[in-house]
Amino acid sequence: MAEEIRAEMVANVWKVVVAEGDAVSAGDTLVILESMKMEIPVLVETPGTVSALHVAEGDVVQEGDVLAVIE
Repeated sequence: MAEEIRAEMVANVWKVVVAEGDAVSAGDTLVILESMKMEIPVLVETPGTVSALHVAEGDVVQEGDVLAVIE
């Protein structure tokens, strides 16, 4: 079952740590968001494979935007 990882706030995508096809474990960092000069890592909650990555470095995301899909 696919899990959508969503942005919890309006932020800039500072760094993308994974690529499509990467295997990830619970607690791994997917992307690092930057908001109000703070770096906020977005973590994987369930292990799987990154099947889709919807952001690139420099993108601006809104609260609720899908960042990645883990299967």
